[in-house]
Amino acid sequence: MNHNAQPDAGPIADYRRKIVSIDYLEAVITAARDASPSSRPTFVQCHGCFDIVHPGHIRYLQFAKSQGSALIVSITGDAAIDKGSVRPYIPQELRAENLAALELVDYVVIDPHPTASTLLATLKPDIYIKGEEYAASRDPRFLDEKRVVESYGGRVLFSSGQVVFSSTRLGEDMVRHGGNLADARLVHVCRRHEIDRPNLATLLDRFRNQRVLILGDLVIEEYVQCDARSVAGEAPMMSLEELDRREHVGGAALLAAQFAALGARPILITCMGIDAASIRAAKELEDRGVAVLSAARRDELPRRTRFLVDDQKLLKVDRGSPCPLDSAGQRRIMELALARTRDADLAVYYDAGYGLFSAALVAQLGPQLRERIPMLAGMSAEPHGNLAGLTDVDLLHTSERRLRNATGDFAGGLSTPAHRLMATLQPARLLGTLGKRGLVTFDRPTHDRSDAAWTDRLLSEHFPSFAGGTANSAVVDRLGAAECQLAASSLSLACGASLMCGAYLAGAVAALQIARPGPSPVEATALLDWFARRPELNDAAPYTAGAPAASQPIIRQHEHAST
Repeated sequence: MNHNAQPDAGPIADYRRKIVSIDYLEAVITAARDASPSSRPTFVQCHGCFDIVHPGHIRYLQFAKSQGSALIVSITGDAAIDKGSVRPYIPQELRAENLAALELVDYVVIDPHPTASTLLATLKPDIYIKGEEYAASRDPRFLDEKRVVESYGGRVLFSSGQVVFSSTRLGEDMVRHGGNLADARLVHVCRRHEIDRPNLATLLDRFRNQRVLILGDLVIEEYVQCDARSVAGEAPMMSLEELDRREHVGGAALLAAQFAALGARPILITCMGIDAASIRAAKELEDRGVAVLSAARRDELPRRTRFLVDDQKLLKVDRGSPCPLDSAGQRRIMELALARTRDADLAVYYDAGYGLFSAALVAQLGPQLRERIPMLAGMSAEPHGNLAGLTDVDLLHTSERRLRNATGDFAGGLSTPAHRLMATLQPARLLGTLGKRGLVTFDRPTHDRSDAAWTDRLLSEHFPSFAGGTANSAVVDRLGAAECQLAASSLSLACGASLMCGAYLAGAVAALQIARPGPSPVEATALLDWFARRPELNDAAPYTAGAPAASQPIIRQHEHAST
């Protein structure tokens, strides 16, 4: 907000004048100190999310105000808040207005950094107030803030205002007891990123005839339906009677089938077996519109068998160990892939850990695909896939578990391990799955790899899961959701959509996919029907706040990450 701009008439404009830029506030503090060196004013700063302002916050701010001449409240901007949970419920512009409307607050500033350390070093407040829970904290983020304040002679005081609440807990309780705060936030996110029915329908139309090149492991997912008769006579174990046995194509085959279901023209480069299941899988994929090219042969495809009673999975048995390709097989993959890059719009790596991929293969093939294909995406599938080889892609899809395992970071929010992984593998964007909690996106300020801003902070956003609840899809079987999500999100980006739009579509595809037993692709027509039932996609006016939020169009001019 430009603090020097002429205000509108009325008290609303007056309190909004308290929302200032960092540069302006630094100048105010410097001028005040220079003007009264003998009676130096005392500037007090509080910092936090301030998502839902509650009585505990008011007491906390009252204490802070009593410690000095002017109270500065800094809030963490939306893009810097870890989105591993559903916070923030309230966008940064409205959070800033809520605080500015309080008479005891003198200045409000939005901090673009994940901690207050940089802002504290700039403003150098005399006193920094933290809640009492931080008095014995060993959190390295707070310790760094404390070090900064003490380095210039400032003081850190602790007070929680005697009444303790949690914004996160309040929001979660409201949703748990029938509130609609999470739904309201979803509406805000969709409006802010221009995600609505017409734009989504236009995007689905763009999917038609997109050429997709997929390199990955094909897996047979077998479901054995059983009846639980009794406890076996020879030992205390369950006795099952087999009723039915069904096969589904999985792994890269399901990924390719999902691309075809969305209207694309996929080519799957994989290793096929010589068994009957391989013949059936190839025929099914051909019928779905997937061209299958085998770079090598193996005795049989990997098979993962699940035993079920009713809808409950009781046991999973894996058959088929990794079978690494020899040099001739890797050379054949490169030949097949490079021969089909001329008209490809998107290339996707899918590593399930069964031998098709190696770091050496990606190191040789990746730069050539980067030169020839506008968009690259990658996914490491559980449980055997390896993230380490998926370098320099435009979209990396992974689960929270894989992300934490890859970085060795099992505590705290996802921002730190995401930043660490993206610094190592250098993807342009990351889409992380959180299970029942939905999806989280991590984007860069620029997709130009030569720009210095490429290594700046990450922009992140959270999408709640669309599955479960009265108006949403039921959860029957989560197997295959990740593959369907990758197809929807990567195809969206290849067609020029924003990452947020791709994440929304990924969530939608997953909600429909997991409502059915067994992995199967979701048709575009089913998505259109689903969109018609979603309340956040209505035709209400676009989001506006006191200061307009930056809007990212759902479909934009395509950005090549290597530009």
